Amino acid sequence: MQTHDIMVLGASAGGVEALEHIVSKLPADFSASVFVVLHIPAQGPSYLPQILTRAGPLQAIHPKDRQKIEKGKIYVAGPNCHLLVHNGHVRMVRGPNENRHRPAIDPLFRSAAAACGNRVVGVVLTGALDDGTAGLEAIKRCGGTAIVQDPGEAPFPGMPRSAIANVDVDYVLPLNEIAQTMIKLAGTPVEEQKIKIPNDVKIEAKIAESEKTDEQTMDRLGAPSRFACPECHGTLWEINTDNVLRFRCRVGHAFSIESLISEQSHNLEDTLWAALRALEESASLARRLEKRAIDNKQPYSQKRYAEKAESANKHATTMRQLLTGEEWELDPELEPPA
Repeated sequence: MQTHDIMVLGASAGGVEALEHIVSKLPADFSASVFVVLHIPAQGPSYLPQILTRAGPLQAIHPKDRQKIEKGKIYVAGPNCHLLVHNGHVRMVRGPNENRHRPAIDPLFRSAAAACGNRVVGVVLTGALDDGTAGLEAIKRCGGTAIVQDPGEAPFPGMPRSAIANVDVDYVLPLNEIAQTMIKLAGTPVEEQKIKIPNDVKIEAKIAESEKTDEQTMDRLGAPSRFACPECHGTLWEINTDNVLRFRCRVGHAFSIESLISEQSHNLEDTLWAALRALEESASLARRLEKRAIDNKQPYSQKRYAEKAESANKHATTMRQLLTGEEWELDPELEPPA
């Protein structure tokens, strides 16, 4: 008899406390396997397995690639690797970033849906933006069950709100009730898989493992858009399944709509700071050349460099005000030489 024996949990900001709370309430004889993605920096160690092991009776580990799946164990994504579910084992791979993250929640959820269908329970917890929404939708399309933390109590409600707005979720629960619902579902039989796993879910699950794609494969997922990938600058394909609009490039970088907007804003700010640096350096160089022209008694060059310095300094001041929202005086170091 099959049950809901694959539980996938995704969290971001505020997620450590939420995950601790849930695993503390799971019993030692829990009859499902638990898989966890928490957004963590690519560099540096992760101590989440130790934290979760101390929080409850189940052992939590960073699994090795292709490690066998066991019931009653918690598998935690390690730094700079996607955690993926296959039939009977896990994959730990350095596939392309999704929603600017590796590990990301969507690849875990999608791989579990493709491999295990209606046996999967997906849980979206506290976090900003909307990672997990597309993965939760894939779980539902494959017959699985969707649980979302009540955004009213989540310290960062962005991810729960996005999931509720875009996916037909089964449960919206306060943190105190999520573990109990997981226990109940783990003991509930599931019918024989009747829903065919959609081809796009299978394709995207393979892309997370860095499987090479071509334009024909991408065209099966969606249509080329006018936008470029913020990470590799290649063409983004627009993927629209039910209510979830997403973008993915040929090499595999993927973005939800909120993540794409956030990344574009971040890149724009980087560009503006680079422009500010160039303007201030230009003004500084022009003042040095102006002073040299004064020393060499070259009035025409002196005037020309003074005008360049003044123009660059004014533009730099305007740019800095735009970036910081504060009023700035012209840099006294860039005033005309005495």
